Amino acid sequence: MTYKNEILKKRVLAGNWHLAVALAFATVLAGCNKSAEPAGGGGSAAPTADVIKVGEFASLTGKEASFGQMSHNGTQLAIDELNAQGGALGKKLQLLTEDDQSKQGEAKTIARKLISRDGIVALLGEVASGRSLEAAPVCQESHIPQISPSSTNPKVTQIGDYIFRVCFTDPLQGKVLARFAQKTLKVTKVAVLTDAANTYSVGLATYFKEAFTNAGGQIVDEQKYSGGDKDFNAQLTTIKAANPEAICIPGYYQDVGLIALQARQLGLTIPLFGGDGWESQDLISIGGAAVEGTYFSTHFSPEQSGPAVQEFVKKFQAKYGVMPDAMAALGYDSAMLLADAFKRAGTTDGPKVRDALAATKDFPGIAGNITIDEHRDAKKPLVILEVKDGKLKLVEQIGAE
Repeated sequence: MTYKNEILKKRVLAGNWHLAVALAFATVLAGCNKSAEPAGGGGSAAPTADVIKVGEFASLTGKEASFGQMSHNGTQLAIDELNAQGGALGKKLQLLTEDDQSKQGEAKTIARKLISRDGIVALLGEVASGRSLEAAPVCQESHIPQISPSSTNPKVTQIGDYIFRVCFTDPLQGKVLARFAQKTLKVTKVAVLTDAANTYSVGLATYFKEAFTNAGGQIVDEQKYSGGDKDFNAQLTTIKAANPEAICIPGYYQDVGLIALQARQLGLTIPLFGGDGWESQDLISIGGAAVEGTYFSTHFSPEQSGPAVQEFVKKFQAKYGVMPDAMAALGYDSAMLLADAFKRAGTTDGPKVRDALAATKDFPGIAGNITIDEHRDAKKPLVILEVKDGKLKLVEQIGAE
């Protein structure tokens, strides 16, 4: 840039005015094009007065990429729809997306960059509770509202009054899984296999065990693993010896698929069940026949009735060529709720948007109507899905408690 400016100056001084003007015009045009392009994947955008910058961080690559990609696609679909309708407050929304690569330690850096350098007014993300917990203190200190699509650990919103979620929490999910095990699976003795390094897994296991034992159930064995492990035979052999009637695995899909394969190879034909961390078509790609007849709780099913759900499914399939899952629906809902809060606040000012989000009552989300409670958590329904004939099938829907 400095070198071009020197040449331009010399040509102006030399009287070559027409060429100088052409070069200057090209430089200005290039700058305009740069600021008009949505920034994502680590890019930044020049400050503009005619757009509202919204940040997003997601696991677009890495071991949990299925989560992040689906959530991002749902978010992007919402942003595109909003902009086609005029945006928010008379301005277009610009989504600045960063990939945290499914790695712990990335989220805090990303949040700081999006806030201090890119000038976002709100942050959407993350799917994983651990990474939301990293970014939340940055948003809280900066007075920037953060909305997690699907971080279910209760500690996320406890960070402060600028942190929200559009999903249910693990205490409720643990209760639902305990009730499902006893009422639907009709089991009283359960083993639990937990990812000891995963905030989500440890939390959900705790709430499930508490609810299950309080209702008269028995945890006959509990084993631990670390996410990314490939060999679970030692844990599963110990579990088999405890003679459970079912195994609760509150982990993520990529580990659960392998666990199911090895469990079946060891002759464990009992039911396997877990939470929304199973939510991915990759669960079936990894586990194959071994995950047939397994169950998990989650936020949404494309089989749910209602014109809004079916319209969302139709639009998502048309844009991305696949069926949306819960992460896609929650990503969509997080962006739509934020835009609604801008409208109700009449501004993008952080404290006023925070107040609007906190006042949300019965917002019509795709993954269920959303009411934000005093803890900034969403009161909303759950669904139970079963892997059947290689697809995720709706078993039952359970209302908010």
